[in-house]
Amino acid sequence: MDTLFSHVNVVTMNEQMTLWQDAFVGVTDGKIAYMAKKPPEEKPKKIIDATGMVLMPGLINCHTHLPMYLLRGYADDLNLQDWLQHYIFPREDRLDGRAVKAATTLALAEALRFGTTSVSDMYYFCDATADCVIESGIKANISRALSAFDPNEAYKDSYRVKEALALYDSYNGAADGRLKIDLSVHAEYTCLESIARRHSEKCKELGAIMHIHLSETKSEHDTCIEKYGKTPARWFYDLGAFDSPTLAAHCVWVTDEDIALMKECGVSPVHCPTSNLKLGSGFARVQHMLKEGLNVGLGTDGAASNNNLNMLEELHLCSVVHNGYNQDPTIMNPNDTVKMATLNGAKIQGRTDCGGIKVGNRADIIALNFDKPHLLPAFDPLAMLCYSAQGSDVCMTMVDGRILYENGEFLTMDKERIYHDVKKALKHLYS
Repeated sequence: MDTLFSHVNVVTMNEQMTLWQDAFVGVTDGKIAYMAKKPPEEKPKKIIDATGMVLMPGLINCHTHLPMYLLRGYADDLNLQDWLQHYIFPREDRLDGRAVKAATTLALAEALRFGTTSVSDMYYFCDATADCVIESGIKANISRALSAFDPNEAYKDSYRVKEALALYDSYNGAADGRLKIDLSVHAEYTCLESIARRHSEKCKELGAIMHIHLSETKSEHDTCIEKYGKTPARWFYDLGAFDSPTLAAHCVWVTDEDIALMKECGVSPVHCPTSNLKLGSGFARVQHMLKEGLNVGLGTDGAASNNNLNMLEELHLCSVVHNGYNQDPTIMNPNDTVKMATLNGAKIQGRTDCGGIKVGNRADIIALNFDKPHLLPAFDPLAMLCYSAQGSDVCMTMVDGRILYENGEFLTMDKERIYHDVKKALKHLYS
C-alpha cells in the first residue's frame, strides 16, 4: 500500500452517497485499494493522519477555457455579445502558444489549489494546453473549439478542423489516459451548418465526445429561431451533433422540448452559475433537468467571465441561487449538487472509474481541513461542503494516487517560474 489516510471522514459520492466517519482509505498503484473502519494489516509506505479532515472525490470542472486566465478582469460588467465581440475576440487574436502555456499552467495551479482533479477545456493552441496537463499531473478532456464563418471554405481545408483532428491523433489517451481529446463545435452562432454537420459526423466516427455551448443567452436562443426556425438544441440535433455523447455548456434558455430532446439523446448539460450570473445570462432550470433525469455537470467557465476557477464556489452558488429564484428552499439539495461536481462530471468525461471513493476507482481524492471556525460544528459534512466550505479549505489534491498539491505547496509546478512566464505573457498581450 502506497498511502493510507487514517481517522478520516469520507464522503463517498457513489451512486448512493454515504458518509464514513473515522475511516481508513488506502491507495495502491493509483487506485483506491482499501476502505474500512479499522486500519489494514498491511503496512503502508506513507500514513497521512487525516483527523479533522473530510476526504471526498476530486471536483470535476466540466466547462472552462483555461488560457482565458490572462483575460481575468479585463472586461467586466458587459453582456455576452459585447463582451465577446468588442473585448475578448480582439484580444484573443494576440495570443500565441507561449502565452497560452503560461496562462494554462497558472490556471491549472488554481484548479488544483481549489480541489479540481479534472477539467473539460475548450479553446485553441491546444497542444500547449495538452503539454501543461501532462506536466502538471491533472486530468483533462481538451477540445479545439471549431468555428466557421466563410461559406466558401471546405471542411477539409479548415485549419481549425486540421488542428482539432491532429490534436486527437497526437494526444488522445496520453499520460496513461489522464488526457482525453474531445471534439467541439463552439456554438450555433459561430459555425456554419455545413461545417458543423461534417464535424459531428467525424466526432461520431471517432467515438469522441462533443463539447458545445448551448442556449447561453436569450439573444443567442431567439436569434437562432429567427434564422433557422428552430432552437439551438434542435439545430445541433438535426446536424448530428447529438449522435455522440455531448457536453452542452450553460443551457440557460433551453425549452421543455429541448430538454426532452437532450434526454432522448443522452446530452449532458453543464451548469456554470457564476458565469451566467456575472454576464446576466439568466438562470438555468437545473432542478427541472435533474428531475427529468439528465446527467447535469458543473463548471466554472473561463476566468474572464467568472472570475476564478473555484469549484467550491460553484457548489455554493448552485446550492442556493435556484432556491432563491424559485422561492423554494427544497429545489436543490447537497447530495444532488455535490454529485454534479463529482460523479456526474466523471460520466460526462467518459471516466467510468472516477467520481466516487470506492475500492477499484482511480485515487482522485481531495482533503479539506474541517478544523476551522466556519466549519464547526459539522452536523452534516455534505451540507457543509455546499454552504460553508471555501476553496482555501482544500489542503490536499491527489490524482491517480499522486499528491499534486498539499498545504500550500505545488509538487509538480514551479510557482515562481509560472509567475515569471505569466508576467511576460501579459506584457505581450496588453502592450
